[in-house]
Amino acid sequence: MKITVLAGDGIGPEIIDAALEVMQATEKKFGLSIEYDRKLMGGCAYDKYGVSLPEDTLKSAKTAAGVLLGAVGGPKWDKVEPSKRPEKALLNIRKALGLYCNLRPMTVSKYAVHLSPLKEERAVGADLLIVRELTGGIYFGEHKEAAMVNGVETASDIELYTRPEIERIARKAFEAAKLRRGKVTSVDKANVLGSSRMWRRIVTEMQEKDYPGIALNHMYVDNCAMQLVQNPKQFDVILTNNIFGDILSDEASTIAGAIGLMPSASLGDGTGMYEPIHGSAPDIAGLGIANPLGTILSAAMLLRYSLKQEAAAQAIEKAVDAVMDAGYRTPDLVGPGLTKVSTSEMGHLVAQAVVKG
Repeated sequence: MKITVLAGDGIGPEIIDAALEVMQATEKKFGLSIEYDRKLMGGCAYDKYGVSLPEDTLKSAKTAAGVLLGAVGGPKWDKVEPSKRPEKALLNIRKALGLYCNLRPMTVSKYAVHLSPLKEERAVGADLLIVRELTGGIYFGEHKEAAMVNGVETASDIELYTRPEIERIARKAFEAAKLRRGKVTSVDKANVLGSSRMWRRIVTEMQEKDYPGIALNHMYVDNCAMQLVQNPKQFDVILTNNIFGDILSDEASTIAGAIGLMPSASLGDGTGMYEPIHGSAPDIAGLGIANPLGTILSAAMLLRYSLKQEAAAQAIEKAVDAVMDAGYRTPDLVGPGLTKVSTSEMGHLVAQAVVKG
């Protein structure tokens, strides 16, 4: 089995190294054989090759069982031509691999509930999954950069969806709900947008025809943003489009209190790509203080969804809990009575816990 490893920029190399140590310990424990193919993507690739997604990287990813990604981007590349910026590489690889479904689980961990901006009684027990459409919508519609039109500077971005795109992401959400608590909240802006009205109609048709056992409700995106803060425990699976999912998933991760603990999976009908939801954090790159647990838990999702190694995935998740129970924390989560460790030390501790477990 081959895994394409894209460390990326900023703290990416540090958190990836920690995750790979855990993966290799898991590999040994469960008798797996994994080849790790390291490639460049993002600003580091632009610096070396003049493009943020080299063809060699894409070729490796297309032939891999899964892709493990650190993070890309940073202020260093803010003035690069838009088509060559690191963030464009992320959009392009998702499109090239057909990764149309982003899964972002959000559970308020007992280790971080005190860091949630919500009152503990409101946050504790929240457990939801955001299913975000990833390769359509306004991010992939027609873009017109700023230009003078009739004497006025003007720019535009078009929101575009097709029935097949909506059907396939809705099916992922309904299927996920079958394995959870059986409830889907579809989020749109149907009171204003034609694409959202079509989205709502198609999702409703699918639920009535194929998933009558799943409870479905619809919610406008602005109301959903408010409800996530007021009562996050009401949600099970949130289904939404690309741009709304981008925003809501970051809000949800903040509610959890610790963005460094949050993993994600981007899935299609073939390979998958796995990454923590935080950014490249160039301001702390190289200091050894980044939290690698989101990346380590993303590696667990890779084992679960792409390699079909459920026992190995659970071993990593249990190891993370064991290390947290023992009181070890990176600086973002450390507090009184806890032991502060570096990025690499946290990776080593989790790897040891996998072996012991």
